Amino acid sequence: MSYRAPVARSAPPSPSSSSSSSSSSSSSSSSSSSSAPSDGSITDVPGVLVGQVTARRRGWRTGTTVVLTSAGAVGGVDVRGGGPGTHETDLLRPDNLVQHVHAVCLTGGSAYGLATTTGVMDELERRGVGFPVGSGATTGVVPIVPAAVIYDLGRGGAVANRPTADFGARAVRAARRAVAEGAVGAGTGAVAGTLQGGVGTASTVLANGVVVGAIAVVNSVGSLVDPASGMPWTPTAHRVRRPPADERAALAGRLESAASPLNTTIGVVATSMPLTKAECQRVASVAHDGIARAIRPAHTLFDGDTVFALSTGVGAPGPVDASAARARATELNAVAEAGARCFAIACTRALLEAESVPGGPPSYRDLCPGALRH
Repeated sequence: MSYRAPVARSAPPSPSSSSSSSSSSSSSSSSSSSSAPSDGSITDVPGVLVGQVTARRRGWRTGTTVVLTSAGAVGGVDVRGGGPGTHETDLLRPDNLVQHVHAVCLTGGSAYGLATTTGVMDELERRGVGFPVGSGATTGVVPIVPAAVIYDLGRGGAVANRPTADFGARAVRAARRAVAEGAVGAGTGAVAGTLQGGVGTASTVLANGVVVGAIAVVNSVGSLVDPASGMPWTPTAHRVRRPPADERAALAGRLESAASPLNTTIGVVATSMPLTKAECQRVASVAHDGIARAIRPAHTLFDGDTVFALSTGVGAPGPVDASAARARATELNAVAEAGARCFAIACTRALLEAESVPGGPPSYRDLCPGALRH
């Protein structure tokens, strides 16, 4: 299949800092250098914005990431891990009524973190965004907000310090095109094998102009690094090189330590191509190939690996005749493969963009600075 270069994105603004009176901050900046090589962003897909809230202070290491599609997007999901924590996934089945999703919430806090969806819904309702219900004086909206969680309880020191509804509302208010990467948002308390995990994003443009993007929160049991070379399994725009021998030795020692038994990789693939719910489900399913390419092993009983797929495209999806059906299948395959490719890159960027967080595991960039130095 043919690719064009990723859509260019501007450098994110400088980080916002949390005050001493607050346990969290709305985040729109990367946890590492704003000059980091770009692989594009899920917000290159028209109609998609991302907002994040990061809680990183004494006793706290968690956060929330919201993928916002206020105009509505057709959605699908594929849950592969053995220990998922999700919300509104049954609604995304192709045989169910509601067609459009208004946001997807990715969050820390394990099952407790699902409380963030209430805040997302409240903020969207305030804006009049949602599935219309009632009539006359009882007219209202019900925002459709599927969600998935990662396990990060206690990684900041206190199990009780976890995302609440306020995190979801603030993430919606923070939504914009610039996407923070690394140990921010839902990736703040994430662990990638035995290294600091995080949030990563990527996008590509197909030869026909369709945009495909992905965002991943990597909190995996498996490792993203080849222990033989000390390099990630999946290449990115970072052009990682083989670390020096001393750094490889330090990395190998870390990789041999025991990984957390309660982990998950979650995320979203989005496209500008008009898709049905069934087609979105297929794209979400194929996107799991990206997890398997970037993380080894993947989809274990200790993971809750979940991928959502969103289509923001306008127009009537689906074929008109047999010839169109074949062309449609070819286009769908191209979108699905691009989604898997972007998801693999997004997973790897989550690792490479993450910096060590006090109280957390070391980051790849701290253990192997020579791999990223050019």
